[in-house]
Amino acid sequence: MSSGSETESQAHASSGKSYRAVFMGTPSFAVPALDALRECAGVELVAVYTPPDRKRGRGQTVEPSPVKVRAQELGIPVEQPGSFRNAEAVAGLESHRPDVIVVAAYGRLLPPEVLSIPRYGCLNLHPSLLPKYRGPAPVAGAILAGDTVTGVSLMLLDEGMDTGPIIAQRERAIDAWDDAAGLTERLFADGAELLVDSLPSWTGGSITAIDQDGDLATYTGKLERADGLADWGLSAEVLARRQRAYAPWPGLYTMWGGKELKLLEVAPLSGLDAGPGTVTAAPDADIAVGTGDGLLAVRRLQLAGRRASTAGEFLRGYPEFMGSRLG
Repeated sequence: MSSGSETESQAHASSGKSYRAVFMGTPSFAVPALDALRECAGVELVAVYTPPDRKRGRGQTVEPSPVKVRAQELGIPVEQPGSFRNAEAVAGLESHRPDVIVVAAYGRLLPPEVLSIPRYGCLNLHPSLLPKYRGPAPVAGAILAGDTVTGVSLMLLDEGMDTGPIIAQRERAIDAWDDAAGLTERLFADGAELLVDSLPSWTGGSITAIDQDGDLATYTGKLERADGLADWGLSAEVLARRQRAYAPWPGLYTMWGGKELKLLEVAPLSGLDAGPGTVTAAPDADIAVGTGDGLLAVRRLQLAGRRASTAGEFLRGYPEFMGSRLG
């Protein structure tokens, strides 16, 4: 946080002004925003909202969300309504008398009855430079498009899908090796800093939210399992982007011998070709696969029911893989 932001935040606290905040979030990458809000000067964090505990894994063990775990560690009351479609859930939120609600990857829509509760509004951290990449998969969208820059937006929620006015934004470069998992974590860490830097100015009235230009908006859809199936008619560059964009789920995968084969680490190789889907070797790759344009080097892979291995290890176990055709 900059020294200027620290001065403003400290001045806000020393003036005696304080406000009650509610945080809403779910996954681990939302935890830094929770921690940042709790440490923000002048904030009294009165409750944390997160979805009900879910059954996970093969054993269907009931597990709390990472945000719930962190809130309990901090001794903050946790609320877990299934939705806000009933008056009881809305009344419960109203009982906390929040002046501001901060949302980070909560995974639940907030109806007008909720949006109207806090006097400073419901603020949302969205991992894109809105109005680009509205919707549920903004980080994947930026990687798939081949963008070199993305960012995080602090916005005022309205009834639309990521359509509310922008309070503040921060850019971040997309490196050639960035995948969606790692980039999402970094963007929400940036968002936590942006929240602390901006919140005192927002509640103090010195920031004016700017309406988005709807003509510049782009949208992303929810990722599906089928999105990760490799289409070998695409270029090696596009397939490499897909592998990065779909990490950790659904990943990039293909079929071999009737089994799913996950492609865990890949890289495009230009100037070399083979028939689309044909497994071959290249000067700097033990395994490469032909695509519609260039070869896709496969550095790490995992056959269903087996452990992940390097390309060299895989070929020692399955020498017949070389020369095969992937479907």
